Amino acid sequence: MLRGIYVPLITPFTIDDRVDLDTAEKLAHHVLDQGASGLVGLGTTGEVAMLSDEERAAVIETCVRVAGERNVPLILGVSGNDTRSTVAALRALPDGAAAALVPVPYFLRPSERGVIAHFEALAEASPVPLVIYHIPYRTGQQVSAATLRHLGAHPMIAGVKYAAGSVDEDAVNLLADLPTGFDVLGGDDAFISPMLALGASGGILASAHLATDQYVALVDAWRSGEAARARSLGHRLAKLSAALFAEPNPTVIKGVLHQQGLIASREVRLPLLPAGAQSIAQAMLAITG
Repeated sequence: MLRGIYVPLITPFTIDDRVDLDTAEKLAHHVLDQGASGLVGLGTTGEVAMLSDEERAAVIETCVRVAGERNVPLILGVSGNDTRSTVAALRALPDGAAAALVPVPYFLRPSERGVIAHFEALAEASPVPLVIYHIPYRTGQQVSAATLRHLGAHPMIAGVKYAAGSVDEDAVNLLADLPTGFDVLGGDDAFISPMLALGASGGILASAHLATDQYVALVDAWRSGEAARARSLGHRLAKLSAALFAEPNPTVIKGVLHQQGLIASREVRLPLLPAGAQSIAQAMLAITG
């Protein structure tokens, strides 16, 4: 299941601060038309922390409908830093979700034994496979390759979104010896090419809202052994990713999507602020260049 490019959808807002579900649906179809393998709903890129329960339910309904129509996997973000509430959220997932993207417990910083116990408890209770979201610069919790490998042996843990901020030693070690049926998806947009070169099966990439087909081509190039083509694509897309993350995600991405006419407004919700004109212009140059 976890192969190729998954797009963690933004949540478009109208000028008067309502969730623009029609635009969200059109954008989901657009990235799938460009070759994305699947969708991720209610991720950080979707400003999930700023959505009400009613808005989250409406976004989920939209994502489930598009994924069903297009017969592609839908991964839904499930947040929570304690085990009991995360179990409850997993059990409340709707039909149509193929997997749940669950972060390593944040702020609490349990031991690695605690991380293992947490995810094993979730895996036993979850109606869908889990994708561990490893992002230590947000969670404050480093998790070793050995821990991820141990968890990856569980039949209900399908993979990891690996976003350590670099291609670190643990990434190299993990990709050198993966459990059967456990996939690594790159989660740091700028480093997706080297992660694919090391054996990652794809990526969950906010940047793939733009130039989706090129990110898909990058995965295909590494998979087919076209190293020279992959390197060229990777260098170009790394520059694009850097431009899209020049300000807090997803502000620049929304600005560019608005500039391209793919969303009606570039609005974000506080504490985020809309990206500046210069950042949007630089990202537009990176796309065309």
